[in-house]
Amino acid sequence: MEAAACDLCNLLAAPPAGAVIWQDDALTVVAVDEPGYPGFTRVVWNAHVKEMTDLSSAERDRVMRAVWAVEAALRDVLAPHKVNVASFGNMTPHVHWHVIPRYADDAHFPNPTWGARQRDPAAAALAVRTALLPELHATIRERMAHDADAEV
Repeated sequence: MEAAACDLCNLLAAPPAGAVIWQDDALTVVAVDEPGYPGFTRVVWNAHVKEMTDLSSAERDRVMRAVWAVEAALRDVLAPHKVNVASFGNMTPHVHWHVIPRYADDAHFPNPTWGARQRDPAAAALAVRTALLPELHATIRERMAHDADAEV
């Protein structure tokens, strides 16, 4: 797949309003608009690179520090039951990681988010989690800035 046909390259070129939480020359942290999963976040390597092993060791470390910063922010702000961290790329071969807060009352728990739906999530719980998104995004930006400062 060429970069011009890549969904993530296209997303980074013209992100929806409010989607980009944090960005620098190498990485972009994106809020995913996934109904039922407030806080679902992607960490995307900006350059069109297919696999983690296509990156240098330092670049791989940088990606994973960003993933761990997002995970920590999710845990601190949203207090999920579990956080799923995954890199699939079967449909979009571009280095990116999904960081998904999971709750015992979410639609699919304990199954993966693409698995069989187990229940309808409580609207009140979703509203509370959605209301925390500005705080979550601020915390992610703070952690990413701190990590960038620590690199220097």
